[in-house]
Amino acid sequence: MSGFTPVPHSAAQTRIVTAALDLFAEHGVSGTSLQMIADAIGVTKAAVYHQFNTKEEIVVATIETELVRLEDALAAAEADEDHARAQEILLTRVIDLAVERRRLVGTLLNDPVIVRLLEERAPFQQFMRRLFRVLIGGDARPESRVRAAMIGAAIGGAVTSPVVADLEPATLHAQLISLTKRFLEISD
Repeated sequence: MSGFTPVPHSAAQTRIVTAALDLFAEHGVSGTSLQMIADAIGVTKAAVYHQFNTKEEIVVATIETELVRLEDALAAAEADEDHARAQEILLTRVIDLAVERRRLVGTLLNDPVIVRLLEERAPFQQFMRRLFRVLIGGDARPESRVRAAMIGAAIGGAVTSPVVADLEPATLHAQLISLTKRFLEISD
């Protein structure tokens, strides 16, 4: 399987992407202006335009930044011939990142601009196909596909739910791992 390889960013572009991620988490993509990004890093809007031609380019860079954080786990899962172990490798990393980035998860899963870009861009589509292939294995039955979708929704919903907002990250992580394994019938 080919890996997901984002375009490398300069230090200035990385600062913009980092600021944009924080602002997107707080305001959503549509609620974040280029001026807000510029203000967050203490530069002019023209300086932001010098690094990225459009806001959409910034959004694409932020998505790439987050997806690349899963690439190693996805590649390791794809290389593992034991389907249950492959699922566990991938889901553990997904849960790690979801708990770590819980403030951003809702935006990444539900923001209409991000959802559209994930659906339209071939590298993102390929990445998501690879991810779901590991989750469902060779089983394309509706039950397997719905199970994979439910797991993704459950992890995203759990880390963003106000019901668990007061839980320590380690507790939330342990519970998500345990419940996900039970749902997938993966033994400890």
